[in-house]
This record gives sequence, structure tokens and C-alpha cells, in this order.
Amino acid sequence: MADKPSFILETEGLDAGYGKKQALFSVDFRSPSNAIVAIIGPNGAGKSTLLKVLMGLMPIWHGAVLVDGRRVNQWSLNDANARQIAYVPQGNRVFDELTVAENLEVCSLHLSRSELRSRLDSVLELFPALSRRLKQLASSLSGGERQMVALGRAMIREPAVLLLDEPSAGLSPSLSREVFDNIRKINGDLGVTVLVVEQKVREIVGICSSVYVLRLGRVAFAGSPGALMSDPARLKELFL
Repeated sequence: MADKPSFILETEGLDAGYGKKQALFSVDFRSPSNAIVAIIGPNGAGKSTLLKVLMGLMPIWHGAVLVDGRRVNQWSLNDANARQIAYVPQGNRVFDELTVAENLEVCSLHLSRSELRSRLDSVLELFPALSRRLKQLASSLSGGERQMVALGRAMIREPAVLLLDEPSAGLSPSLSREVFDNIRKINGDLGVTVLVVEQKVREIVGICSSVYVLRLGRVAFAGSPGALMSDPARLKELFL
């Protein structure tokens, strides 16, 4: 029997961009299974671009994405969905004109009623505050509640990997702490690998097992959060 790959999601020499403008340059990235991996760096560093490529929302110019050790040179949204990769973009994006329940159900049309009920129960156990909001329009929710709906909608799919793009953006410090607590629960209780692009550096490195710093589209640091945070001069240099 072949050994299980050490990394659930990787890139090799990844180049990608928008139109003719290159945004990622020879990016080598590895995420172990059942880990929280932080992707940080200054604005415009290519962090969100990396998540979009990993989700199949942007084409690979050069290099490859590897999933469970399988190397592919072109990667699509359908491939990501089939491999149980879910993505929550920046901005707590929900469908304002739908109720909370409808938002949670919108990605589950392929499920039977019993499967949907089971998955909804799991999401509501993870986010019990949503139980009281199921019939409420998403447009009336607070920022923290909208983030819970966005996370819950992704978790309905029971992903193996969850990609989060700045999940604490625009939230108060107390709501941000809730988001980071939820990330820990999703990883620790459900065994989901979580890749997080985040601007709140100290908060995210406090819960992750490894960290990547992107700068000008290249990997400027890859290692443990302890190694990064123990060198303030290096950290400051990376974010200049």
C-alpha cells in the first residue's frame, strides 16, 4: 500500500497573475493535513491570488498544484469542489436577499433531505447563534453573524480543506477573537485543514502551526510561527 502523502495541498514553482500582470513568482507552498496554515504579508503581496489559484478560480501560468500528492498543471473550480476544498472570500459575502437558512442551503442542492438535515445540524452545533436566525434575512445580520453564515455555508460541504481570505476584516476585536476561536474549532474538532490569509498577524500566528510570508509575489519566509515572531527585525523587514 502506498504511503499517504505528507501534504494535502501544495504548489510547485507556481506562477500566476491577472491578464498580463504577474502576481505570483515561483511559489512553493505546502500544507500538511489537519493543520492551520497562515498566509501573511503586506498589501499586494499575492496572498489572495494564491488562494484563488488553489481554489481553481485563476489559471496556473506555470508550475503545478498538488492535491494529496497528485500533480496537476491545470486546476479548475470543479476539481477543487471534487476534492472537497471550500473557499470563503474576503468581505463576509452572503446573499442579503435570502434568509440564513437559505444561505446555508444554497450550496447543497445535490444533497438528499436527510443529508442536508444532518449537515445543517452539524453547522448549527458549530455556530449555535445561527439557530435563532434561520428565518432572518441575511441583510439584517451583524458583521460577526454574517461571517458565521459564510463559514457555515462552506462547512455544509464538509470540506477537507477550507480557504479563508481575511476572515476578521472589518470586525471588532471581540468578534475577531470569535472568528479565530471558530477556526480552531473547525480544525481541532472536525479535522479540517485551514489555510488563512490574515492581516491580524499576532492573532493568526497564535493559532497556526506554520506560516508563509509573501512579499511582492514571492515566498519571503516559510516556517514555524515561533521562528518568525522571535525575530522582530526580520518581521518588520518582511512587511516593509
